[in-house]
Amino acid sequence: MKYNLSEMETELAEIIWEREPIKSSELVDICAKKFDWKKSTTYTMIKRVENKGVIINEDGIVKSTISRKDFYASLSSNYVKKSFDGSLPKFIAAFTRAEKLSDADIKEIETMIREHREEK
Repeated sequence: MKYNLSEMETELAEIIWEREPIKSSELVDICAKKFDWKKSTTYTMIKRVENKGVIINEDGIVKSTISRKDFYASLSSNYVKKSFDGSLPKFIAAFTRAEKLSDADIKEIETMIREHREEK
């Protein structure tokens, strides 16, 4: 699924993932302190993120409908599909032109590949 959250909507989702389930009234207090949002702004943002399928607000309790890990996996997958014709090797080639991989990065990637092969 494609999730298209703005930067601030993502910030709100992060707060929810850290504290869920959370009362919407608690979110109002947190957002007032963190972002200087008014109550109406927080409820508008909750509704936006809910309409995009990432959270649900039932009876004043807000919780996610997708885990943080799955959300970011979806974003990454969509980015590779859109920007690199779905080719992970093309993405890695482009990434490594700009950023050198450390030995630790290479070992971690090798471990991921090995584990992926074992799952099949």
